[in-house]
Amino acid sequence: MRDKRISVATTPNGQADAVTKSSDGRVYFVEPAIDKMSMEDLLAQLSQHGNDLGDIHYLQSQNGNLFSSSSDETQSLSELSPLTKDVPQEVSWCSEALAQKPDAVNIWIGNEKSVTSIHNDPYENIYTVIRGEKHFVVLPPTDSWALKERYYHHARYERQSPGSLTIVPSDESVPHVRWSSILNPVVSGAFPDEVHPINITLKEGDSLYLPVGWWHYVRQSGLTIALNWWYDAELRGTSWVLMNFLRNTGEIPSENKDVDEASY
Repeated sequence: MRDKRISVATTPNGQADAVTKSSDGRVYFVEPAIDKMSMEDLLAQLSQHGNDLGDIHYLQSQNGNLFSSSSDETQSLSELSPLTKDVPQEVSWCSEALAQKPDAVNIWIGNEKSVTSIHNDPYENIYTVIRGEKHFVVLPPTDSWALKERYYHHARYERQSPGSLTIVPSDESVPHVRWSSILNPVVSGAFPDEVHPINITLKEGDSLYLPVGWWHYVRQSGLTIALNWWYDAELRGTSWVLMNFLRNTGEIPSENKDVDEASY
């Protein structure tokens, strides 16, 4: 890849796609700014350690940044296409079990400064660590009631001046985002006593099968590279009804209700 420019998620706090308090006092679901930089520069920055106050970068472009079901099987149009010759387009045993090929194959490159907020996905997920370590906190769909989901106004980080990232709320026409208000599932008391999160560490060469609807919070140790294969879960009929029932049987409050502000 060397000096090939790629799209990288950038935040001031390492929390992309996360619930964040803005300077206006409101809490938003905030997406990262997207910077263009070379792979060489990205790896150099991720290899640095210490408590510097600079922007935090994470290659997490998702949705098929290596392969997607909509791309040609013989030639990926991804800006990461030089890597595709080294990555399988499917996990053969999983494709056989699910009777389909993956919808998307992604590569993730970051370090310990980036954290993935707790969420679930509408996909069957096979996650493999190539370098470094990934630390998962995992909960089944039956614990969805304990996630304290809320609807948050959408926003994203934008550069208002050189070197400065600011939270900019989206227009009111943008749908609010349903997200967990639990910011740090690792701390004591984050969940009720009857909820028992599963803690999993993946090291180089380890793979995790994360079933559809399972909640997960992810941290990293050092420069970490991982791959994942997303398979369509085909949530229809009773399976769709059950998954939504488990998430919450009551009304979902709007933003800024019962949010643990001590976590900001």
